[in-house]
Amino acid sequence: MPRVGVERGRLSDRVRRRLPLWVKRPLRRAVNAVRARIPRRVRRSARSLFRGGDLLPLSLLLLLTVGLGVLTIAFDEWFPASTLAVPIILAGLLVRLSSLAVLLAVTAVVLGYSLLANSQAAMAPGIGLIFAVAVAVTLVISRTRSRLGVSGPVGESMLIDLRDRLRAQAKLPTPEPGWKWEPFIRAADGVAFSGDFIVAATTCEGRVIEIAVVDVSGKGVDAGSRALLLAGAFGALIGSVSDDEFLPAANAYLLRLGWTEGFATAAHLVLDLRTGEYTLLSAGHPPALHLRAGSGRWSVVEAEGPLLGVLPDAKFIPAQGQLGQGDAFLLYTDGLIEDHGRDMSQGIDKLLGHAERLVADGFRGGAKRLVRAAGGDDDDRALVLVRRS
Repeated sequence: MPRVGVERGRLSDRVRRRLPLWVKRPLRRAVNAVRARIPRRVRRSARSLFRGGDLLPLSLLLLLTVGLGVLTIAFDEWFPASTLAVPIILAGLLVRLSSLAVLLAVTAVVLGYSLLANSQAAMAPGIGLIFAVAVAVTLVISRTRSRLGVSGPVGESMLIDLRDRLRAQAKLPTPEPGWKWEPFIRAADGVAFSGDFIVAATTCEGRVIEIAVVDVSGKGVDAGSRALLLAGAFGALIGSVSDDEFLPAANAYLLRLGWTEGFATAAHLVLDLRTGEYTLLSAGHPPALHLRAGSGRWSVVEAEGPLLGVLPDAKFIPAQGQLGQGDAFLLYTDGLIEDHGRDMSQGIDKLLGHAERLVADGFRGGAKRLVRAAGGDDDDRALVLVRRS
């Protein structure tokens, strides 16, 4: 059983060593007696407060509250009592729920004293409404941060880091001479998080590139966290297993996660950069598009396979072909071809029209132009344009 009180380190080692035994024993008993009378929940909250990072911001907020209280008494025309709502709103951004409770208690005392000092019999309804809204908003913000286990601006920095990692996953290796590839991802409704992502790797000493375009169920922020998890797993798989094992391994991983809405679609391109020969594998994904420079026309390349995360023994039947000089290849997600009230085949025809205009303009604008032209803003969109010059 751990020793508590003085011997637990509440006094510094130097002071503890200098205290005589006849002082330390009664002091230890007194500390333990006081500690025993404090509810365990209060002790736990106080311990987390002093050990966490809330002590400094809470101290500053308390000083601000007291300072504003003095101003509301001395200069009530310039600083009405509603000014005390400012530290409460700031607390939602800077401290945790336990620290917020301390601030609210101090604010209530300061507010009451300010109202009494100004000879106001009761708090005006407008002031009460302002404080009610401030407390409600702050509690929502603070509760969200408490669920994440972070306080202050750490939550925002974590989200920014997640966003940057998703974007970094979409960066493809530097193309070999004679090849160009352009990835582009656009999240639904202009948010920073997308349920679509791209992973790639080069194998065979850089002679082969593998590119996977994945569409996680859902869209935007709701699918962003799942997309990040799958992007890390799929990024580790691609190039590490043989090309015919990538989709089965990804499918097994999703099944192991056991998500209730954890399915995904994927297109996996394996391209030999020496010969231009390619193999396309698909898991419930829209067909790819192949531009043949000789005819100047796009054709549909469709491989067969079920959704990822649905069937334990899924079989994926590949499609094969070859990219010649001047050819191009498109991998994309269904956000570019799906629209409310429109059949998928019509969406593909529309995308083909935009792709033909892109070719006529010498591929000016590239993947970004196609993503912005096709589909709607209410769904995530991702595309990879591969070209052989």
